Amino acid sequence: MISTLVGRDAELRALLGAITRPPAVTMVEGETGIGKTRLIRAAIDRLRGGGRTVLLGHCHQIREPVPYGPVFDALRQVAPPRRDRLNPITGALRDHLPELMDGLPPAPAPLDDPRAERHRLFRAVHALLAAVAPAVLVIEDLHWADDGTRDLLRFLTGELPDGLALVATFRRRDLPVPELPLGYAYRRSPGTTSEIIPLTSLDAEGVRSLAGALLGRADVTPAFAARLLDRTAGIPFVVEEVVRSLLDVGEDALDHIAVPLLLREAMAEQLAGMSPAGLEVVRAAAVLRLPADERLIADVSGTPAGAGLREALQAGVLHEHRDSRYGLRHALARQAVYDAIPGPDRTTAHLRAMAALARSDPPPLAELAHHARRGGNLEAWHRYGSAAADQAAALGDIPRSVELLDGMLADPELPAASRGPLALRLSRVASAGLSHRRVIRLLRRLLSDTLLPRDVRGEVRLHLGVLLCNQADDIATGRQEITAALADLDERPAVAARGLALLAMPAWGGESLSVHTEWMNRAERLLTTFEDPELAAAVHANRVAFAMSVGAPDAFALAGTLPANHPSVTVRQQAARAYSNLSDGATMLGHYTAADRFAHEGRRLAEEVGALYPAYLVELASIRLDWLTGRWDGLRERAVSVVGRTPEAPLPVADARLVLGLLALATGEWEEAEEHLYSAGLRDPGSCFLPVVAAASGGMIRLHLARGCVEAAVSEAERAVARLRRKGVWVWGDELVPPAVNALLRAGRPGDADTLVADFATGIEGRDAPAAGAALDAARGALAQADGRYDVAADLLTRVRATREAMPQPYGAAQAAEAEAEARLGLGEHTTAAEILADAAERYTGLGATHDAARCRRALRSIGAGSLPFRSRKGRGSVLSQRESEVARLVALGRTNREIAEVLFLSPRTVETHVARVLHKLGVRSRREVTPAHE
Repeated sequence: MISTLVGRDAELRALLGAITRPPAVTMVEGETGIGKTRLIRAAIDRLRGGGRTVLLGHCHQIREPVPYGPVFDALRQVAPPRRDRLNPITGALRDHLPELMDGLPPAPAPLDDPRAERHRLFRAVHALLAAVAPAVLVIEDLHWADDGTRDLLRFLTGELPDGLALVATFRRRDLPVPELPLGYAYRRSPGTTSEIIPLTSLDAEGVRSLAGALLGRADVTPAFAARLLDRTAGIPFVVEEVVRSLLDVGEDALDHIAVPLLLREAMAEQLAGMSPAGLEVVRAAAVLRLPADERLIADVSGTPAGAGLREALQAGVLHEHRDSRYGLRHALARQAVYDAIPGPDRTTAHLRAMAALARSDPPPLAELAHHARRGGNLEAWHRYGSAAADQAAALGDIPRSVELLDGMLADPELPAASRGPLALRLSRVASAGLSHRRVIRLLRRLLSDTLLPRDVRGEVRLHLGVLLCNQADDIATGRQEITAALADLDERPAVAARGLALLAMPAWGGESLSVHTEWMNRAERLLTTFEDPELAAAVHANRVAFAMSVGAPDAFALAGTLPANHPSVTVRQQAARAYSNLSDGATMLGHYTAADRFAHEGRRLAEEVGALYPAYLVELASIRLDWLTGRWDGLRERAVSVVGRTPEAPLPVADARLVLGLLALATGEWEEAEEHLYSAGLRDPGSCFLPVVAAASGGMIRLHLARGCVEAAVSEAERAVARLRRKGVWVWGDELVPPAVNALLRAGRPGDADTLVADFATGIEGRDAPAAGAALDAARGALAQADGRYDVAADLLTRVRATREAMPQPYGAAQAAEAEAEARLGLGEHTTAAEILADAAERYTGLGATHDAARCRRALRSIGAGSLPFRSRKGRGSVLSQRESEVARLVALGRTNREIAEVLFLSPRTVETHVARVLHKLGVRSRREVTPAHE
């Protein structure tokens, strides 16, 4: 037993409060294993050393209990005071307490009246307790007390000794007189403290805390605690027994434990005294698993349930649940009873349950499958199990559908002819879920089944490849699995078409756009050879996403053909996936309003059909969309939250990593920016989502240039542009080409820059990609400015600014404005340039791009235009100016004055002054005391 009391703080305070305010009577009530004894021992431990005598007595479940036995057992623990200080009447206890005989007064003369003798005995007990006070008398399990003990306790509670606190525990269901622990209605005497402390089951957090204390670890997950609560009903004794029998606390640890021995023995003891009718009712409840009404219990037990049901309820073996349904207290109690049923009787009971449940409307398919299997009816098991899995999938309950199918496939009694169809069902349904790790294990196990037909193996392998590519961050292996699957699908053109459509998605792999296009064309040609709405929808979804991702002119028209209102759930699941991909593609192209619209429709469909993964993709795409459209409030926190899910879905969080890197770049946090940009795909570009990799490369080039590392910027640009050339999808270059051109120009390579711009222009010609079009103008503006054609550059950059404002892309518009101001300066238009720079600085500031804003202000100072006035931060109760807030944020990040000066384009002396003001205004003495909350 652990020494820590868990989840009982309020009850412990109440018990201690009563004990320390004698005279007091406290009743602690609760079912078996709820923790009554532990609560009392915890209270006693708190009282040790306080001068109180603690006396413990126990009532026992025996046929002929010794009268007053529990009280006398407690009194034997007394160390009596000197005999001359005891009331002479305590001598009446000499014959009952031989252990104390030497310390008690002489025994009084016997009385002829038994009633008078008993009264004198009661007075003697009262007197002895008064003599040893302050004292705590604990009587455990009062429900088993003999009549004499109850009479004695009634006498004591009528007028307790001043220093005595009486504590009794009991089980309400086992009281001989219902609701009356002492056998009569207790009336509190004036001046007596009275408490009734009911103990109830632990909640999920209490179970988690208890499990953690038992295991000596703090990493017990809420999910594990919830399952433990379900199996134990939160009864501390049962929780302890279960946890002690565990070897680990993994995801499936609770699925395979046996009923702990002590719990099995406790249930056997409860059942031993029941009548045959009561026992059959309890067994029927165990077979049924779920709480059931009286009629169903009667059908399964084969006997009228009335009398037996009442007996089981009175004994506390069965419990009443809502809607007049009855069942065992928790799953382990049910298992203990079930395991004790003889095998033939179990089989009969299951068949009775199947027959009774089959008459329900609607029939509970999953329960019917369970009873059919346990009853040995394999044909009914397969029929009901398949129907239950299909029903769960149709309702969007993908995890339940996977659980049912996986359970059937894992059963060695499943007929060989049924394995193929069920394996296909499982692979199709599981792929729509989010927990890819479990699904991949399931599919690999299916592929190890040598009895699977060749075409079934091919389709299962195809689904495995999809999961490896989309969710498991293993593009190379996933594409290998898809390619291998095609070899087994020559007689399944519909499934082969889906595999080709997957390989055709150009954002993955090192093949050129022409190869991807050919794969997509082959997939569409195969569509004409079969009629399978789901597979046709899957291929069509990829065709639409393909068109959008490359900026095809007909992409939006194709999007309008998606089967969003198809009656089939599986077809609408494919439409949900398509809309999530459309939202991502439209974001890459610069169609932000359309991206929002596609995200809304994808989210709606995904929730409607229970497609978890598309809904997750929509959430991820919205992070990058919000970055581009200037919705930066709370964006960093959202991205950090998504990255925290990396163990479950590592690849899709590349978008969030990219945004974190770009946010850090905008605020001058170079190390953070570098780490996040590399994690967005630059560590292994060949295995990542190439549009995100291209954007990350663009960010890394800008980072190198900001640090003055021109050579590193050019190297990154050359690698990224080479990937873009090989793929041939230039519309993904909107965030890459302009910084790459700037890097080449800074390196003195205008010819290479000019070639890159020409290739970019050719690559996006005829494509519907506003972001790439604006990027082309920005790159041409940089070339014109490098050539001294400032008028051309100014016109181009003005157009870029207007385009990005309309998209809207406020950060990109501010970048264009900053570049335009430089061109205006080349034309000698200092006033116009200053106005544009001031506007850019305001835009950056509004977004929170502090490093970019500081760069604009430095440029304003350099042309003699002064600096923008800094406004106080409002709405946060801060006394810091905007500049001081920027400095405080960098101080909180541990930056030195020199590093802050570099980020904010200030002199170290100016930074020193700002830091001093920050410390003074915040009322702190050192930089270490400045925290992010002070920004």
